[in-house]
Amino acid sequence: MPAPRFSSRLHWDLAPNRLSRLIEEKRASGAAILDLTESNPTAAGLEYPGDAILGALADPRSLRYEPSAAGMPSARAAVSDYYAGRVGPDRILLTASTSEAYSLVFKLLADPGDELLVPTPSYPLFDYLAVLDSVRVVQYPLVYHGTWTIDFDALARSITPRSRAIVLVNPNNPTGSFLKQAELAPLLALCREHNLALISDEVFADYVLDQQAPLVRTLTDQDEALTFCLSGLSKVVALPQLKLGWIVTGGPAVHRKQAFERLELIADTYLSVSAPVQWAAPALLGLRGELQRQILARVRANRAFLASQIGDASPWKLLFTEGGWYAILEAPRILSEEEWVLNLLAQDDVVVQPGFFFDFEREAFLVISLLTREDVFGEGIRRILARA
Repeated sequence: MPAPRFSSRLHWDLAPNRLSRLIEEKRASGAAILDLTESNPTAAGLEYPGDAILGALADPRSLRYEPSAAGMPSARAAVSDYYAGRVGPDRILLTASTSEAYSLVFKLLADPGDELLVPTPSYPLFDYLAVLDSVRVVQYPLVYHGTWTIDFDALARSITPRSRAIVLVNPNNPTGSFLKQAELAPLLALCREHNLALISDEVFADYVLDQQAPLVRTLTDQDEALTFCLSGLSKVVALPQLKLGWIVTGGPAVHRKQAFERLELIADTYLSVSAPVQWAAPALLGLRGELQRQILARVRANRAFLASQIGDASPWKLLFTEGGWYAILEAPRILSEEEWVLNLLAQDDVVVQPGFFFDFEREAFLVISLLTREDVFGEGIRRILARA
């Protein structure tokens, strides 16, 4: 029988990489691994209000099917309340996840072969999502000079007649960098000049480490360029298993309305958001305060510990960050990133991620989750820093 024919979009090598294989071998041998990549909040030792969460999901109205392409009015109103009423429910469309939100916006804006401008370093999700929607990713760099900023010259050079949108991750994952207030005007000017939309991934926006810094916390309020702000329960309430995300449409009113109507048509094709999580949305979003306090306390404590272990004479360097859940550690260049990561796991039972997973421009960087349990984090960091 001939081999089946699969889409050319699925061109990725499905074989596990060297790090994944070594992790499997370590676990099979019974090694006690210190995982400093933990980004699943439900596995990070947080105290969840279990009764309140389960109670919210037990709403008997969930037994009735009432499809709504943009999402139930009560759930959209709850998201509006999350934005303190600055965003009306008529601008909010619910999705099953932020990943699905990206896919809907890509379908809205781009024809096959069109281009999306995405930041680098950044989370390695865009390549997969873009290819599955038959569009191309073109990277523009973030540059580090004590803080991360957009390289606007490089961004401008990346724009072509097939460019359709600029993607921001605000704050960026893993750099933790927000869009600076001084960057907003030139960014909007590029969008106006080239008729580009803005897609702002704001899932980590609640996790600001310096409340006084001149940062752009959200793009939901701007009205100069067609804008799509994405977020969801995964980070806002630390509940990734309760699949609810959203898109906030923004920009000039007439363009925003046209975009929303088309997004609603796309969403109506899938109707992917479950009724129980929509009915539960007001109660779930009401729980975010205590969960976010726990996460911020964990992130700040782990980062403070890491900074305290790196003296002025240390060969290690901790890069500055403004928010999010991650730290970037610049390693001595006595080894490549891959050698650092594999050696730390093989010899010290510590798992970290290499910078090349996130398309860092040069070596050698290790990406570490600040969400990790503090005892695991502390011991893992001590083992890492003892290496040089």
